[in-house]
Amino acid sequence: MVLHPVPAFSDNYIWVLHHQGDALVVDPGESSGVLSYLHAHQLTLRTILVTHHHADHVAGVQALVDATGAAVVAPATEWLVATGAAAQAQRVAHGDCVEALGLQWQVLHVPGHTAGHVAYWCPAVPLTQGVAPQWDATTDPALLFCGDTLFSGGCGRLFEGTPAQMLASLDALSALPDPTLVCCTHEYTLANLRFALAVDPDNQALARWQQVCEGLRAQQRPTLPCTLANERLINPFLRVRSPSVRDAVQRHTSTNSGNSSDTDVFAALRGWKNHF
Repeated sequence: MVLHPVPAFSDNYIWVLHHQGDALVVDPGESSGVLSYLHAHQLTLRTILVTHHHADHVAGVQALVDATGAAVVAPATEWLVATGAAAQAQRVAHGDCVEALGLQWQVLHVPGHTAGHVAYWCPAVPLTQGVAPQWDATTDPALLFCGDTLFSGGCGRLFEGTPAQMLASLDALSALPDPTLVCCTHEYTLANLRFALAVDPDNQALARWQQVCEGLRAQQRPTLPCTLANERLINPFLRVRSPSVRDAVQRHTSTNSGNSSDTDVFAALRGWKNHF
């Protein structure tokens, strides 16, 4: 199987996974780049997975359905305002399983960025080609399509959910196995890592990952997908229980993080990032 990010807008990635002429696409905010990729590789689009309702993730769905007849899978509780194809979509919720490309994808409800946001996780995908800078090509990695919930070095803004919901969502994703490749949908990595280093300047794994990502971007290569194992080491939003992160939040907010709940620390960290 081949995993490929189609760039869209200024910093979006539309993920394409394909095998033996069949493809699935995740969060198509536009259609032209996807259609060009499908044509160039002689692929038939079978399935469109949608993680949440924002236009930069769904505005291309209708055109792709019209051009290919692909099936749409979308969150049960979110109306996809940018597409009429929502009426025919398979609606999924936490615990459901979706079959696509002969693989079983587990649906995870991960509210926070939006109220009905979902992610799709498959425990083993036989990749033969992919762009992941941390991928060990001798193994079949798990794949996580997580939309705007988890980014490398960061997490999504809380537009509709609460800090408690987002922290619980990130905890759930962090509990997935180490070799999971995190396929998020924005090239925010360098900006996220600058903030992460402001929070955790002595984190050597973080400094090394920043060097790797700066090199990739200098070559106009994606920094994604990233491995979940590395994110646990470098992402402050997955490390709100770490003494170094809690101390940094305390210094920044002049509050006693030792007496603060994990949710309070997360909320303060997210607020700090919002104004960084």
